[in-house]
Amino acid sequence: MKQFFILSFLVGCFLSVQLHAEINPGDGYKVGDKASDFSLKSISGDMVSLSDFEGAKGYVVIFTCNTCPFSVKYEDRINEMHQKYASAGYPVIAINPNDPNIKSGDSYEAMQVRSKEKGFEFPYVFDADQSVFPVYGATKTPHVYVLDKDMVVRYIGAIDDNPGDASMVDMNYVDNAISSIEKGMDPDPATTKAIGCSIKYRKS
Repeated sequence: MKQFFILSFLVGCFLSVQLHAEINPGDGYKVGDKASDFSLKSISGDMVSLSDFEGAKGYVVIFTCNTCPFSVKYEDRINEMHQKYASAGYPVIAINPNDPNIKSGDSYEAMQVRSKEKGFEFPYVFDADQSVFPVYGATKTPHVYVLDKDMVVRYIGAIDDNPGDASMVDMNYVDNAISSIEKGMDPDPATTKAIGCSIKYRKS
């Protein structure tokens, strides 16, 4: 019996370590890596994947949420970004990575309410099992990844250089990345520091 309890304890420790290893933000994609596709439920109830956007020239994947003050400040900018670039072949896909058991305001139902309130035109999807954001390596909300048509990561970091005031932005990093891709060039900078709230993830 004693051996059984010891074995059970060791198995439990192993599983705990595995769970922590699976969600290890910051160890994801680097510039130049090829991203894998995902399939996540949007606030409309449909499943959304990058492959759904036929003829896309690239993708703007943004990890964001309802509750982070930084994300809230960027909501209109993200909507404007989608309006500007989706028709040019660069759709915006916003992913909420937060665990609603930690932040109830980031539940799927709250996402639906917020989307309606703000008139989001971009797909807003839920990383319900928190399987996507660790693969990307996202650590903040917002945290943006610009991919090219082959889903190769070309830019990682902040949306622009002023999270506080849209009217005071000097450098829009997403604009710069897309412009560089269109010209066949590498974005410069290719990485910046994402400024925002830490992603709320299950630790066990």
